Amino acid sequence: MSTKRAATLHDVMEKQMNENTCQHQSTIDALRGALNHVLIGKDEIIEMVLACLLARGHLLFDDLPGLGKTTLAKAVAHAVGGQFARVQCTPDLLPTDITGFNMFDQKNREFEFHRGPVFSDVLLADEINRATPRTQSALFEAMAERQVTIDSQSYQLSKTFLVIATQNPVESHGAFPLPEAQLDRFAMKLRIGYPNRANEIEMLGANIGSVDGTKTETRTVISPHQLCELQEHVSKVALAQSVREYLVDLGRATREHKAITLGLSPRGLITWQRVAQARAHLCGRDFVTPDDIQDVAGPVLEVRLGGDFDAAPRIVQEILASVSVPVHETNSRK
Repeated sequence: MSTKRAATLHDVMEKQMNENTCQHQSTIDALRGALNHVLIGKDEIIEMVLACLLARGHLLFDDLPGLGKTTLAKAVAHAVGGQFARVQCTPDLLPTDITGFNMFDQKNREFEFHRGPVFSDVLLADEINRATPRTQSALFEAMAERQVTIDSQSYQLSKTFLVIATQNPVESHGAFPLPEAQLDRFAMKLRIGYPNRANEIEMLGANIGSVDGTKTETRTVISPHQLCELQEHVSKVALAQSVREYLVDLGRATREHKAITLGLSPRGLITWQRVAQARAHLCGRDFVTPDDIQDVAGPVLEVRLGGDFDAAPRIVQEILASVSVPVHETNSRK
């Protein structure tokens, strides 16, 4: 191939990459706008939700009732053109109420599978800690492998399957704390918190004329297929060798911290990397920097390290401060 032809081919490929990047950023901006419309004044929370979505992770909200968690979950489903399902977790909820079950059809004389709410694009598991450990475990396979097994038969879930679970940090009566293995299936834990005064005034104004207290349904921004393509693109965001070493050192630091019983697992480390890749893409970059890793450290670590949630930010900062930040090759794509 001649030098001139090679240069032309390189220019065409670079132009196509730039066009794809612009299209992706336009889509992300539209998603931001759609979610910010339903959760006013919580830009940082929206960024973390988008990072979780693009990283193909699952999300746990540890927060009080009435702060917009259900509304946000519905908005995410509508924005990506997906099917939304909700499960209100209670102690008498059965695993089959989530996954589905086989029922014998008297007319056809054969078993027929009835799909549960897990066969959706976005599943809201409300107050998940009120379900028994047996029912909580019904989500293990679905969250890890995006499939469920019923009577030795495996059924594939949506490629964009996302679990958004909530738990109330105040009420403990009749609750079953999530085990570490369950928590490790979530990419991050978030708290929305109360809005400030100005945002609450804006929220009230936006809901004038609403019959049921909720605003107009979120518009669809992309299709599930387009979301899959975007998630695939995010998975290819590069990390330099020094940045990967930095991430590993942080993971090892969690295992040596005196306040942490169980340090970060290799699976948790991979999840941290994926969320950092998504964070970099949200910032318009195709490579991860130490800042990306630090920005998502809190939500990713707090769901895994256990203990007092209020003390978690301090512990995360101690872990970040214990490892030297690489200063070379942070913008490398190799």
